[in-house]
Amino acid sequence: MTSNPFPQSTVDAVLAHMNGDHPDDNLLIVRAFLEPAAEAATMISFDETGGEWTWTVDGTAAGGRVPWPAGTISGRGEIRREVVALYDTACERLGVEPRPHD
Repeated sequence: MTSNPFPQSTVDAVLAHMNGDHPDDNLLIVRAFLEPAAEAATMISFDETGGEWTWTVDGTAAGGRVPWPAGTISGRGEIRREVVALYDTACERLGVEPRPHD
């Protein structure tokens, strides 16, 4: 990954939120876009073009990247919008009823 345009404090806050408050969302995103057999998933990074996750299948770790649905982003507010869009699309692909967004 190239240099990240988002400050490290923003990256840390988003990752802490996603991994602390939304581990099930991470798993849905990984299952829908990267590995249907994933058993656990963690968001490890993101930049202006997408997010990166790691996951495990039968104890073996792997990782991959999912581009943001709207393309390149530049502002902090766009991060949430893009993660929510990934979550909604993941739910649709997997036949899961999405929860409402605040």
